Amino acid sequence: MRVLIHGSELAAATAAAALSWVGHRVTWLPHASADWPALSTSGWLTSEPELMRRLKEGLSQGSLRLVADEQDAVGGEPFDVFWLAVSPDQRLDATDSVERLMTGLCPGAVLVNNSTFPVGETEQLESRIDGCRAVALADLLEEGRAWEAFTRPSRWLLGCDDDGAERQVRELLRAFNRRREVVQRMPRRAAELTKLAINGMLATRISYMNDIAGLADSLGVDVEHVRQGMGADSRIGYEYLYPGCGFGGPNFSRDLMRLADVQSASGRHSALLDQVLDINEHKKETLFRKLWAHFHGRLEGRRVAIWGAAFKPGTARIDQAPVLTLLRALWAQGVRVRLHDPAAIPAVLAEVGEHPLLEVFRGDPLEACEGADALMLVTEWKAYWNPDWPRLAERLGEKLLLDGRNIYDPAHVAACGMHYRGIGRRADP
Repeated sequence: MRVLIHGSELAAATAAAALSWVGHRVTWLPHASADWPALSTSGWLTSEPELMRRLKEGLSQGSLRLVADEQDAVGGEPFDVFWLAVSPDQRLDATDSVERLMTGLCPGAVLVNNSTFPVGETEQLESRIDGCRAVALADLLEEGRAWEAFTRPSRWLLGCDDDGAERQVRELLRAFNRRREVVQRMPRRAAELTKLAINGMLATRISYMNDIAGLADSLGVDVEHVRQGMGADSRIGYEYLYPGCGFGGPNFSRDLMRLADVQSASGRHSALLDQVLDINEHKKETLFRKLWAHFHGRLEGRRVAIWGAAFKPGTARIDQAPVLTLLRALWAQGVRVRLHDPAAIPAVLAEVGEHPLLEVFRGDPLEACEGADALMLVTEWKAYWNPDWPRLAERLGEKLLLDGRNIYDPAHVAACGMHYRGIGRRADP
């Protein structure tokens, strides 16, 4: 099939790479806010496993064509599929672009709305483009494993009200649907709401577990016992049941805000969703509060090492990441920060600049701990899971380890002569 992709989201880049890889003839028009020269050097894209290699492969083999403007996009043979993957704040100008790019579509073409827009937006798009059927395909990609999620999907969530459009989408994605049936069809509005509801449920589980971890701290209970007991219940399970120092990310956070907007626009108010968001923002400060309590509020002039800035392992993004809240709180108290991250340092510097209380490190994580009073683990990159414990203990002046992801064994840390404070967990040497 001939496919036109418009957008600069991770979903657009992944679709361009994957669809061209399996033989479709793909033309990719990035959004004007992030053209290809900017995308090709962006940390979040270059750090995504496999993706840049597949994009370059498609470009070199000719199955993928990159264009810079709408005129170049529609100049040749008409397209069978128009794949739209733009951010919510680009919705209005994207709608105008869709109307202009319609001239490049063949009769009976399908518009695949892979963007996270308000519920009902796919129907609105179809009403503005004559002769083209629109379907909603939920963006279920995970940063850090987008290629794997697209090419070996656990499911496709397809919102479709037309049998012919469904057949065309199934053919488009047939190469990624050979192991078993992964396309789940439902009405368009249902698919749009389901996508938002999924992330709302996951966020609720995380925030609830974080709330329980706070209670466990107050009662002197190790929350790991509670987590294991809850997860063993078949009605609950273990997924998204790990307490931590807060979640972030452009898609997860954005979907929660979009769900809140949908609630508000329908005349309803979700007190539950408000609490989920409030708990998460409060949790981003929890490591700072533990540091404050340990030193009885005397923080000025101290040095703290932080391992991890990205909102999750495997990405270079820091959108709504807990590290941003931590940095602001620490600097307000005059704390010097020695920050290590294998991928997200450029994003941090772009966000906060060359701050006088910030030193950044990309090599050996232990270098960031030299001369520090305490270590905060914020992002659970695999490089942080098994440090050289004697060397780490030597470098931390006050022997304090604050584990924001509960990845360490408190008893082992204590045996190495350090104070351990996790999320609902603690141990002293």
